[in-house]
Amino acid sequence: MITQKMKYALKALLTLADEAANGRPEPLTIEEIAKRSGTPKRFLEHILLEVRNAGVIASTRGRAGGYSLIKKPTDISISELLRAIDGPIAPLPCLSRRAYQRCEDCTDEATCRIRKVFAEVFWSYLLIIDSLTLEDMLRSGEAQQQVLGEKG
Repeated sequence: MITQKMKYALKALLTLADEAANGRPEPLTIEEIAKRSGTPKRFLEHILLEVRNAGVIASTRGRAGGYSLIKKPTDISISELLRAIDGPIAPLPCLSRRAYQRCEDCTDEATCRIRKVFAEVFWSYLLIIDSLTLEDMLRSGEAQQQVLGEKG
């Protein structure tokens, strides 16, 4: 499950990506991002700082300042963003690639039935989540708008 913090980060990034896709490369102020994404401004400041530290966006100071994407949506990995914002994504610490820890109560990982079952589910999840980019989310929104447009 992703946190509300991650949802806010994704909404902000989608807003910035929409802006860039519309041929307007100017940075957006935090107020504008909050308004367009429906995200509370007071949370957004901290979240955007983390996203900036992850190397996905840049901030510009001054009157014409704000935030803008510095990576293409095709180069923004959802799984990397999840890890940067929410931390490890494995359901058990012994399954984490980057934050591995042996479970405190584990006597033998090789025979642990809990680990085996969750490993199968997690690896399937990883195959999907590791392949997703911000571009996929943008296209998903476009496809949904087309379907809604056809019904209307």
